[in-house]
Amino acid sequence: MKPLSSFKPQAVFSDIDGTLLTSEHVVSPLTSSAIHTLTDQGVLFTISSARSPSGIRPIIKKNDFHCCTIAFSGALILDEDQNILYEKGISISDASKIIDVIEKKCPHVTWNVFTSEDWIVKDRTDPHVIHEETIVETTSIERSLQSLSDTLMVDKILCMCDSEYMSPSETLLRKYFPELSIARSSDSLLEIMAGGINKAEAVKYLCDLRKIPLTSTIAFGDNYNDLEMLEAVGCGVLMGNAPSELQKHFSFVTKSNDQDGIFQAFKELGVLN
Repeated sequence: MKPLSSFKPQAVFSDIDGTLLTSEHVVSPLTSSAIHTLTDQGVLFTISSARSPSGIRPIIKKNDFHCCTIAFSGALILDEDQNILYEKGISISDASKIIDVIEKKCPHVTWNVFTSEDWIVKDRTDPHVIHEETIVETTSIERSLQSLSDTLMVDKILCMCDSEYMSPSETLLRKYFPELSIARSSDSLLEIMAGGINKAEAVKYLCDLRKIPLTSTIAFGDNYNDLEMLEAVGCGVLMGNAPSELQKHFSFVTKSNDQDGIFQAFKELGVLN
């Protein structure tokens, strides 16, 4: 929804990759300044990402943001001091079953397992893993799921593959695990979380906790795993670099992440006036 006049939000939620960050993986000065202006006015700013907390913290630190964190597309919510407010994951036994299907049925897919603090992979030399480590500025660990404690919770399983394998892999995994939340975060990344997990539910949980009406919120995103969040808030803003199929369904499409899309949307909405 796009307001017809100036909009004064009580909370702003933003995805990271393709949204808050430019293609150079930095927050632009205009966007950073706008966010600081709003938080100085008491607006709640929350980063809402498929990333792990360890992949989000460098962004918070570099930009001196005072914000909450929605990690793993909603499976984990942290307050401004990185205390856990909410967590819902997949059991080790269920995660093992998912990995087994991936290895047997999706040979072109690289799997990754995330707990609240660790990023576990089968092979750190995998090109997909190396590329992801560079982007998120954190390090994976080579371990097997069997080596993990049964009491540990898996917040997310990430599937990496070349884009031509994405659709068939997604279709197969949805068929095998209809009870789970499965969403693309890019044309080469597929997120698997516990059932009922998405960014919208996390936004609702945090707003309820902070007594903020959803009608007084703005959210920014650029991909399919942002869809529910953008539809749940008072003003959902899609980035200009989003897939064309998504853009067909949104009335408010701002500039791209490389054209200060967040800042431009704030200007158009009268948020910074």
